[in-house]
Amino acid sequence: MAKRVHRPREDAEFDFILGMSGVPVLAYFTGTWPKAIEPCRVMDLVVGGIADDYTGRLTVVRADITRCPAATERYGITGAPSCVLLKEGEAVAHGTGPMTIAEVRKFLDGHL
Repeated sequence: MAKRVHRPREDAEFDFILGMSGVPVLAYFTGTWPKAIEPCRVMDLVVGGIADDYTGRLTVVRADITRCPAATERYGITGAPSCVLLKEGEAVAHGTGPMTIAEVRKFLDGHL
């Protein structure tokens, strides 16, 4: 995964990253249960590429659902992988399930 993807270890760190970002945030939620592992691995590659392509325009955060339960609940995450585009901490778009890089770009470009 790209070095530009933040990986908070807990909700407080997730919130800190959101608060420090001067640009919109793509929060990508992952899971570690068996049915989520493979789709999340696929999305890791996609999100890593997005982080590189949108440097300076977007902060990317990869949050584990079990490590960031408050953020998971706050943004209505019910499965993994899921993406939420945040502007000033407010969700402006949601996406669930694995997406291609083209689908993620379309998801982002409509809101950035």
